[in-house]
Amino acid sequence: MYGYNAVAVPKNVVIYARVSTEHEAQLSALENQLDWYKPLLEQHPEWTLVRSYVDEGITGTSAKKRPQFMQMLSDAKKGDFNLILTREVSRFARNTVDTLQYTRDLKRLGVEVFFINDNIRTFDGDGELRLTIMATLAQDESRKTSIHVKSGQQTSMENGVYYGNGNILGYNRVGKELVIDPEQAKTVRKIYDWYLDGMGVRQIQFELEKEGVLTAMGKTRWYESNISKILKNPFYAGILEYHKQFTPDFLEQKKINNFGEIDRLRVDGRHEPIVTLEEFNRVQEIMESKRLKNPANKTGRKEKGKKPVSDVWCRLLVCSCGCTFNRKVWHTTSKGTQYGYMCYSQIRNGTIRTRLKKGLPTDGICTSQMIPG
Repeated sequence: MYGYNAVAVPKNVVIYARVSTEHEAQLSALENQLDWYKPLLEQHPEWTLVRSYVDEGITGTSAKKRPQFMQMLSDAKKGDFNLILTREVSRFARNTVDTLQYTRDLKRLGVEVFFINDNIRTFDGDGELRLTIMATLAQDESRKTSIHVKSGQQTSMENGVYYGNGNILGYNRVGKELVIDPEQAKTVRKIYDWYLDGMGVRQIQFELEKEGVLTAMGKTRWYESNISKILKNPFYAGILEYHKQFTPDFLEQKKINNFGEIDRLRVDGRHEPIVTLEEFNRVQEIMESKRLKNPANKTGRKEKGKKPVSDVWCRLLVCSCGCTFNRKVWHTTSKGTQYGYMCYSQIRNGTIRTRLKKGLPTDGICTSQMIPG
């Protein structure tokens, strides 16, 4: 029936299945998967079904993102089985390199793979040649699917469709729309007003904590990075910005930050803004002017990625609270500048002394002293 005419030798058999959509996942409960393989298993009473491995709702372009697949490879090394049954090449992998690499590894372990619908067995003389052709076709199909998905997303973006499922301070999700949360919107409004009035991000952080204002996650502890993101987010001015990240390789499906490799897209959103476009642009001008004045960034150009730590002690020192240390200016005198090492959590949250001076709570604040350099 399935073209498997090998000599009737007892084998320990496993099934591998991958279902990539919710609909398939619902139809692919373990018992249904077994039902599909039953006719072949009944033809071979000398086969003993050991286990089934099923990856649900997961892409096939990268094997490392499929936990059941990786578990199957691990079990193969233990000698738990010597034959893998899978429906077709595209279910096993949609990456030509992965397909060939893993089937070769399995072959060295004495494990054969039988692709039922494609009638390919890796122990056959022409098995690898036929497998290469089918794997290449499956990979190209993945490439075409990726192009179609991106095309559909581009159209949605141009129509102002919001992508994302995280909390946005100032808004509540109602169905597919984001509507203003009056109380949280006051917080966003405060942050912008304070910044436009001349307060710095650090000062705003302490002021929010002093007033007990809650973050989007309902926390009372604020960080400069949270506030900076709010001030830099055009969403609050009614604008949606896309392509902050992108996926350069459809096979790896790994997103990276966009530093100008592709054009960003800005469109008017469907949501109600909290600040005006003029206010948002003014905030960006102020932030840019401060950045250019920063002596640590004399070029005025944004660096790509994370700057590597050059100081050996910043790499080696770890505080009792678990954070690393940063090198900071301690004293500046006529004889020169003396540096020290400060716990990063104190840099983010402020020291005990600073917080007490500003009337802020000190629960959970690190008490480590600055270390002279």
